[in-house]
Amino acid sequence: MLRDQLRIVFLISRADDIGGAQIHVRDLSAALRARGLDALVLAGGDGALADQLRERGVPFHRLRSLSRSVGPLQAVRAVFEIRRLLRELRPDLVSTHSTAAGLLGRIAARTLGMPVLFTAHGWGFTDGRPWSQRIPFWLVEWAAAPLSARIITVCESDLRAATRSHLTRQSRLVAIPNAMPDVGESLRAAPGESPPRVVMVARLTRWKDHPTLLRALAGLGELQWELELIGDGPRRGELDVLATSLGIASRVRFAGFCSDVPIRLAGAQIFVLATKWEGFPRSILEAMRAGLPVITSEVGGVRESVRDGDTGFVVPSGDVAALRDRLRILLAGPEQRVRMGKAGRSWYEERFSLERLVAQTTAVYKSVLANA
Repeated sequence: MLRDQLRIVFLISRADDIGGAQIHVRDLSAALRARGLDALVLAGGDGALADQLRERGVPFHRLRSLSRSVGPLQAVRAVFEIRRLLRELRPDLVSTHSTAAGLLGRIAARTLGMPVLFTAHGWGFTDGRPWSQRIPFWLVEWAAAPLSARIITVCESDLRAATRSHLTRQSRLVAIPNAMPDVGESLRAAPGESPPRVVMVARLTRWKDHPTLLRALAGLGELQWELELIGDGPRRGELDVLATSLGIASRVRFAGFCSDVPIRLAGAQIFVLATKWEGFPRSILEAMRAGLPVITSEVGGVRESVRDGDTGFVVPSGDVAALRDRLRILLAGPEQRVRMGKAGRSWYEERFSLERLVAQTTAVYKSVLANA
């Protein structure tokens, strides 16, 4: 068993944003503290993640040398800053997340003789990215892999990708699927209600595929629907123009960054994730937790969460016609929405509970410490 007050330091690149990796660190660190472990978080910047950690009673330390872009000199400074904090905090284990913090944190921890893990929240060298990015990402991960006592992937798909690309030896890899803490009955959706509201939760960046969703809905003008896009990013203006040119601007709401996503999901009837690249998106788990049917692009590990034809639909990435066809089925079929929403909620309870994630992760910690 893990002893009381075992100290675990989580390291992630950015605390000024909330994405899948930040949510993972937030929920896991808070859950470990609730179970009597001493979990702390180090991250660059200060903002949304830092605020939410403080609200949950998780100690947070800002890394001044880590920011959105890390040059060679800044990277060296970050390693020394991380080393200094790790010497002060004296953790039993260091858990690193995201590419920059994963590399620099592993270097710092290993030079201090501390056991260190890396959790990959999707690989930068998998399909969906250009080769000019995939090769450098693979080289960085390949070079950093020997520094890790274990590499955790958040889905089986990413574990297979690491194995196929000969990233590291098989014994170093372990897949622990993502999870989300549960919500109460008041945050469960009513997918059978009309008119149906379609919601997508994703940053407005080139890696997501909002244009395909907008074009698909533009061909369903005869049906009742409204769309809410939750998230902000550099493509906001471009997407606004596209919605206007398609004649659907009055039915599309750009909500921006929202801190009340569970409430908004509870008010929706259909969840869509149109995207070009993913690891194992947590937004799908949030949607199934709320009892929503899900339509998603077939990328990354989405088939490990969405069971096509049962909890929702999986369509080829970028395929407007296929997405429009599945949207038509759900927009016109409240009974189908209810059936798939219930199936998704049951699948979440069976496979993606936070308790399961904590149990599997602490088992890895125990194994690493036993061999340290």
